Amino acid sequence: MNPSDITAENSVLALLTICGVIVAVACLIASEIIMNAKKKHYPEGAKIKKPLPVILLQVASAVAAIPLVISIVLKMIDLFTGNRENLISTVKLLGQGFAFSFGIFIFTILFSLPLGLLVASGRMSKIKTISVFFKTYISILRGTPLMLQLLLVYFGPYYLFGVTTGNIQIGPFNYRFIATVIGFSLNYAAYFAEIFRGGIQSMSKGQYEAAQVLGFTKSQTYFKIILPQVVKRVLPSVGNEIITLVKDTSLAQVLAVTEMFTQASALASAQVSVMPFIVAGLFYYLMNLVIETLLGLLEKSMNYYS
Repeated sequence: MNPSDITAENSVLALLTICGVIVAVACLIASEIIMNAKKKHYPEGAKIKKPLPVILLQVASAVAAIPLVISIVLKMIDLFTGNRENLISTVKLLGQGFAFSFGIFIFTILFSLPLGLLVASGRMSKIKTISVFFKTYISILRGTPLMLQLLLVYFGPYYLFGVTTGNIQIGPFNYRFIATVIGFSLNYAAYFAEIFRGGIQSMSKGQYEAAQVLGFTKSQTYFKIILPQVVKRVLPSVGNEIITLVKDTSLAQVLAVTEMFTQASALASAQVSVMPFIVAGLFYYLMNLVIETLLGLLEKSMNYYS
């Protein structure tokens, strides 16, 4: 086929895609306007049967979007079948980077959750000095960029105390990885602390009084009565932070840790292709999908009254 013919076909497909998107959006907006006008004549929450014009507009919207779907499918086919060997090597290299990203994620969760609970307890302390200290900690960690905190953890020991960190090694992990985990843990502990504090303070005073009447000590009341309820209440908010953490692991590149996003950037530059970014995005999405599923099951298991 003549290259000029291919260019002409691409131009026609691009024009159809643009027109299709415009028509699809216009049809959806029109269908929403009709439905909202119909809802005004029914009580709130009532089930309303879609009128024929709305159905036709939604069908037209779906048909108009076909060129966009075809364009995306063709691009994906071209990206993933153009060079299979290149794709396989990309997935393998990104898999190695994913191992580092997953390690940062796991260690951060293990350290930041208990630290967050400790910080929340300190923040609620009746001793003013302790309360102010942890309040300041939370304010600083939440008020400054995570990237800046990572740089301070890594370079701070040398510039402040003259300690050389290049030779520090704990098992298979060098100080770059250790500094990344420390920075992430300190940062996320501050966010988790405020979530835990909100959950603890939402508990009614009557539960503490009832526990005291039943002969529970303060520690028994906290760990056996209050904390299980707090976990149930804060689980959705903690889940949001955990999902954000998966994506934030890409910031480890600032310390030259070869996590997945760093690997994807290097591969995209070497291959002059967007494919490594798409594959990396799939890795991130699948990891978050697994986490969402697990959190959903945990939340369902703690829903005692359903």
